[in-house]
Amino acid sequence: MLGIQEAATQLGVTMRTLRFYEDKGLIAPQRVGTTRIYSRREVGRMQLILRGKRLGFSIREIAEFLDLYDVDPEHHVQVRQLIVKVSERMKDLKRQRQAIEQTLDELSSIEKQAKAWLRDHPGGPTHG
Repeated sequence: MLGIQEAATQLGVTMRTLRFYEDKGLIAPQRVGTTRIYSRREVGRMQLILRGKRLGFSIREIAEFLDLYDVDPEHHVQVRQLIVKVSERMKDLKRQRQAIEQTLDELSSIEKQAKAWLRDHPGGPTHG
């Protein structure tokens, strides 16, 4: 059992981040008066949330995954859903990588053309 400050420190997040995910209904720390108490379960859920965010999943997708975790004690449905979501995310990232590589190629070409133009047109003002 951890207080909010200890939980935030252990997870490497701010207390505001913990309150944000509580407001979104993704974690539900126990209350003792006005003090939030984070169990091992809540810390584990936060670790899953943070990993999901780091991997680019939306809050909605993370919420769906956490809901499956609660209703499927054997985790079969959860793991199948995870495979689908991970596959979709990898496809999205590969498309993004392709677009980035194409943009880099275009920028490189523009840079080469601009440098060649400067070589062919010497004597103008220099700015860096």
